[in-house]
Amino acid sequence: MAIKVVVKHNNIEKALGIFKRKIKDSGLMYELRERECYKKPSVLKKEIKNKANARNYWKKIKLVEENSRDRGRKF
Repeated sequence: MAIKVVVKHNNIEKALGIFKRKIKDSGLMYELRERECYKKPSVLKKEIKNKANARNYWKKIKLVEENSRDRGRKF
């Protein structure tokens, strides 16, 4: 998988910005960071569980905030 960017009119700054955006959108940097060192399966499970807990927490906060807005009260 090669990421290519064409440089038009010697505009290297714009081409670099496009390249960075393509790298970010492809998730390549995230994958490289994850592969820097080995993580034990138990650590991976713990991280997944913590991320899920954080998602649920913020989802609950958002729900409470929306409900309080509907009732005309502040959070």
